[in-house]
Amino acid sequence: MSATIETEQELKEEAFAILSQHLSPHKVARLLSIWQIGKGDYVKDRDALFANETVDSLFQQAVAQQSK
Repeated sequence: MSATIETEQELKEEAFAILSQHLSPHKVARLLSIWQIGKGDYVKDRDALFANETVDSLFQQAVAQQSK
C-alpha cells in the first residue's frame, strides 16, 4: 500500500477552496495578506490559542461545529 502525497500547489489550492467556502471573500483576502510563512512564533501562538484545551475538548468542539 502506498500513500499519495499532493504537491504543495495542490495543497494550497485545497486550502484556498476550504477558506473560500467558509469565509467571505474579504476575510480570505485579509488572511492571505497577513499570512506570512516563516514569521512569528508558532509555538507561542499555538499555546495561546489552545490554552486549557485537551484533545477531548477540541474533539467535542469539532463535533459541535459539524452539527451546525
